[in-house]
Amino acid sequence: MINFNVPPYAEKAMGYIQECVKNQKICGDGPYTKKCSEWIERKTGTAKCLLTTSCTHATELAALLLPDIGPGDEVIMPAYTFVSTADAFVLRGAVPVFVDIRPDTMNMDEKLIEEAVTERTKAIVPVHYAGVACEMDTIMDIAARHRLAVVEDAAQGIMATYKGKALGTIGDFGCFSFHETKNYSMGEGGALLIRDGRNVEEAEIIREKGTNRSKYYRGQIDKYTWINYGSSYLPSDMNAAYLYAQLEIAEEINDARLAIWKRYCDNLRILAQAGRIELPVVPEGCVHNGHMFYIKTKDIEERTALIDYLKKNEIHAVFHYVPLHTAPAGLKFGRFHGEDRYTTKESERLLRLPMYYGLELEQVDYICGKLREFYR
Repeated sequence: MINFNVPPYAEKAMGYIQECVKNQKICGDGPYTKKCSEWIERKTGTAKCLLTTSCTHATELAALLLPDIGPGDEVIMPAYTFVSTADAFVLRGAVPVFVDIRPDTMNMDEKLIEEAVTERTKAIVPVHYAGVACEMDTIMDIAARHRLAVVEDAAQGIMATYKGKALGTIGDFGCFSFHETKNYSMGEGGALLIRDGRNVEEAEIIREKGTNRSKYYRGQIDKYTWINYGSSYLPSDMNAAYLYAQLEIAEEINDARLAIWKRYCDNLRILAQAGRIELPVVPEGCVHNGHMFYIKTKDIEERTALIDYLKKNEIHAVFHYVPLHTAPAGLKFGRFHGEDRYTTKESERLLRLPMYYGLELEQVDYICGKLREFYR
């Protein structure tokens, strides 16, 4: 069986984890947590990176750092995303306002955002699907004119850019995921990127259970105390050690994923040219990271048949999100603004193919051969 995903692994990881245990430093904010954060800061240019236990927690932390968001306020986002995008704001009593997506990138349609803005709107949450950037110039312009915060859900976006800027660094806050399905993994984990250094101290306090313990560990104060509300968002340093081994070879992993992505494209272009499937679109100015490779079938029935066919041929392929506005919680907590022209229809056509660091190009050729067989 060709698995859909295999978590990334770098050879030095076990040695780094053993070092954590040997040095009796396995809790949060240890040496490897700092190394990962500093690497991300250098790579992206963000003012500050704070590792978290998940991208969900990074998004929750971002929501807590937006003091104006409370019950009844509205946050604009796509419905084609993971539940955490909405949960972070629902937990604060805010209403997710879903807008339709673009059928080419599966990203929120930037042309529909402004008409969804009301006097209760407080933030926009663009989701960079498959590591392909949303149209951020337009989104940032709308945010500036309406005085809205921007939180980038860049869960899939590390190593990807928009017009030369790293995803996650363009809005007020950016959120990365290091889940086992992502390009770089710590099992469960994430990171909050902070654009404005003035927000760092408050973020550290909320991340450390509402205390100023981070300042204490840096020797800036002689004791720490409870300062504000907060929670525990610190990952174990052992998780960070596992991640850091991958960050040391980040370019190698990125290049390998891009080679796999290109091999799929080259092999399947004939089916796309014949009108049998659609391939991913990467707009000008966007540099993606090979996070996923998907195709679009004619409809949900064809997709179901194709998944079954691939499974019979020892290939594990999957569909992705069920749009949030159709889910029980989405109906309860949010609302869809305007017409759902593409969100549901396109989500029912999308099929994700195996994609991971270590997938052999010969395996990609085999998968593509079975796809061509199916369409013959």
